[in-house]
Amino acid sequence: MFFDGAVKAKGVGIGAIFISPTGQHYLATARLRFLCTNNTAEYEACIMGMNLAIDQDVEELLIMGDLDLIIRQAQGEWETRDVKLIPYRQHVEDLGRRFKSIEFRYIPRCHNKLDDALATLASMLPYPGNAHIDPLEIQIRERHGYYNTIEAEPNVQPWYHDIKRFLKTKEYPEQASGYQKRTIRWHASGFLLSGDVLYKRTPNLNLLRCVDTEEVGKIMYKVYAGVCGPHMNSHLMGEICEQFKITHRNSTPYRPKDSGVVEAAIQEHQKDFEKDDSKFQAVA
Repeated sequence: MFFDGAVKAKGVGIGAIFISPTGQHYLATARLRFLCTNNTAEYEACIMGMNLAIDQDVEELLIMGDLDLIIRQAQGEWETRDVKLIPYRQHVEDLGRRFKSIEFRYIPRCHNKLDDALATLASMLPYPGNAHIDPLEIQIRERHGYYNTIEAEPNVQPWYHDIKRFLKTKEYPEQASGYQKRTIRWHASGFLLSGDVLYKRTPNLNLLRCVDTEEVGKIMYKVYAGVCGPHMNSHLMGEICEQFKITHRNSTPYRPKDSGVVEAAIQEHQKDFEKDDSKFQAVA
């Protein structure tokens, strides 16, 4: 069990975290509406955590805090002289008798950050009076808030509809201005229509298949739903390419210019190697 207290200008807050042997965390935090010092706030947090453990029917408890004074007094190593702390220490001893085994251990403050955050949060939030506040729940999110929030509008053509229609029928949208027609022609020059499938040309002569919202959903589901583990293998990639008519355009028959460049580079390196080899034989 971890505990911590925080005395701030806006108030006093305490926090405690009980961790079960199975790793389940039980959090408790409270705002104190009476005068407290740092030491009394720490004692209040410790007592709250011990009561939390008692409610969970805990028999063996390890208590860890970052205030050496409280830990050593609870262990009986240091004498308690402050009259404000004597009843706290006595109550901690009384609660400790309800456990079969109890141990107090000091930890550095850097290892008690979660408890410190709970206590600080409770001390800074304004007290809402009689209003009820549900327990604080911290979620872990691995994606941006806007992820998957964009919904497709019904009966809306895909983004490439005008380009595809122009390549297929040389027609423009109704009420299109002269500037809009020129824009469509300019964009269409970077696309290729093969049958009913539209591809986007890339600078390195690759072809990227254009897909609509429905097809994107199917592809993303297969890729990220873990159908074949965390990574796609060649079999799954082949199935996706076959289903959505995705063709590979990066082989040498489709890139004669690049093939010529590669062959020229190989020949040049071969000439350099032959020169170096002849020099080596002459020296030998």
